[in-house]
Amino acid sequence: MPSYLIHAIVSLIAVMNPLGILPTYLALTSNASSAERRRIAKRAVINAFLILIIFLLIGHDVLSFFGITIQAFQIAGGILLFGIAYRLLNATPSYVQSPREDESSPKHDITLTPLALPIMAGPGTITTVMALSVGPQLVMHTTAVFIAVIIVLLTCFALFYYASWITGRISHTALNAITRLMGFILSIIAVQMALTGLHSVFPGWG
Repeated sequence: MPSYLIHAIVSLIAVMNPLGILPTYLALTSNASSAERRRIAKRAVINAFLILIIFLLIGHDVLSFFGITIQAFQIAGGILLFGIAYRLLNATPSYVQSPREDESSPKHDITLTPLALPIMAGPGTITTVMALSVGPQLVMHTTAVFIAVIIVLLTCFALFYYASWITGRISHTALNAITRLMGFILSIIAVQMALTGLHSVFPGWG
């Protein structure tokens, strides 16, 4: 389990890209006080946790209801994640990570949308959570992903909590480098996810 837990943590960090979403968080909370920013961070992380855990626990039942196989989900998820990875490699914000610019003013409660959904718990993250929890060792994989979700979201909370301090010490060039690194890691994960699904559909392939 330790090795799979590490794999799950790295996967979620790569797709969620906590450092990469810091500028968006700062823009969305630009008119808020320090205390209000921290309150927003706490509620947003809790909302993202609830969304991801719901999909972790009943997401597969939803797939079964619509007659979607795990293999098809893995292949489609791999393709989706590779698209996100490609954008990250080019340091281009992905639509599954960042809201539209006209949503950058906190005129409403932003802790659910767009912070929790789609910035933290977007399609890419949901896909990763569901895809990582499948396999012959369902209980072990689900437990590992559950722990990974907690760790990664706590990381997000810490970054949001100290967002102003962190961004004041990390240059734009460094943020772009981190984003590209996350994109490279995510592209490898995406290819492996798709290959796993294809191997299940075509056992003699490859």
